[in-house]
Amino acid sequence: MIKIIDIGHRKYSTDIAMSILETEVSKAAYQGNVRMIKIVHGHGTGALRTAVRTWCKDQEGRFQAVIYGEDYDAFHRDTAEMRTDSGHPNDSDLGRKNRAVTYLWLW
Repeated sequence: MIKIIDIGHRKYSTDIAMSILETEVSKAAYQGNVRMIKIVHGHGTGALRTAVRTWCKDQEGRFQAVIYGEDYDAFHRDTAEMRTDSGHPNDSDLGRKNRAVTYLWLW
């Protein structure tokens, strides 16, 4: 199963968006039925993308993998393994090099 967290199209401030992200990721991890999270942070100025990816780096060890949208490709090892682990969910961003998204592979 894939969970989509869209914080990029709601006009949230960076602080609010990051708070929502932390809450939603924690809930998904706690519930245990989600293996893959797609974070939509949008293109915009890039500030939210930077904040999300910095947050992901600060969470080292919390996730099996963090995959940037521009790396999300069938030939990327972590992408292929995450998609297999998640039951190959339909996702239109596969292979599109979309910098507006970041993926989390949960333990």
